[in-house]
Amino acid sequence: MKRFLVTIVLVTAVAGCTPKSGSLGEAPTGAPPTSAAATPTLPPAESPPAQPTGTPGQATSAKPAGTVTISLWLVRDGRIAYTQRTRPATQSTSQLALTELAAGPTTVEASAGLTTGFPGGTTFRIVGISNGVETVSFPAGFYDGGRDAARLRQAQVVYTLTQFATVTKVAFQRDGTALAAPVGRGDYTDLLPAIVVTNPVIGQRRGSPITVAGTADVFEATVNIRVLDAAGKQIATTFTTATCGSGCRGSFSVRVSFRVGRDQAGIVEVFWISPNDSSHQDVVRIPVTLLA
Repeated sequence: MKRFLVTIVLVTAVAGCTPKSGSLGEAPTGAPPTSAAATPTLPPAESPPAQPTGTPGQATSAKPAGTVTISLWLVRDGRIAYTQRTRPATQSTSQLALTELAAGPTTVEASAGLTTGFPGGTTFRIVGISNGVETVSFPAGFYDGGRDAARLRQAQVVYTLTQFATVTKVAFQRDGTALAAPVGRGDYTDLLPAIVVTNPVIGQRRGSPITVAGTADVFEATVNIRVLDAAGKQIATTFTTATCGSGCRGSFSVRVSFRVGRDQAGIVEVFWISPNDSSHQDVVRIPVTLLA
């Protein structure tokens, strides 16, 4: 298969190989990194809830100002999928994150195939944080629909809450009654798609070059990227190699240069190519605005 290359600068991640049963690590927050070497900054830890039990997360007396960007894990094709929200700053970041999860995808996220496993009108109560475990109580309806449906919702909650420095695991309650032992990201790695794209994020405005980053478990660790303009025409393409693949999950990061004559809607596609028929597999499409 021929690859038509536009001017491309390639930066391959140098992180070590991560076993498939491991986690993705800390989800990035704030402005996405501009290179693979950039270190994500976590949002501030939340203040105690109104009626906490155990030891709450760190608190500050300073009044929040500005905005905070949080990571959210929604659903695409039966697996969890990454996105972000930027909202007015708050000390109660877990409360904000779960409120956004319960609200479901935005219009642009829905157009990119994102949904949520949360039943409509889902409520919750954050009980507190103790020794890195955040306890959250959901009503009985949250667990309806069978084990797989409930487990998908729990994966959304776990991956979203463990982005915060004070949270490593989540303890679930049903109407205030504990369900089981606390769980972490490692308990839900089977619900990750073959490719997770953490940069760019759906709806962002990006000039050239675009840094495309995430994690993947794909054939020979080879991740392919292309950029499409508003007419659906391919204007840039490249590939890179994740730090692990074909049975384990590795990270990847590559910069893709493109040129457009005006600001316009575009798509960043990330996928791997089948060695059998050269078809594109596990395609992740990220709608963005391409800046001239």
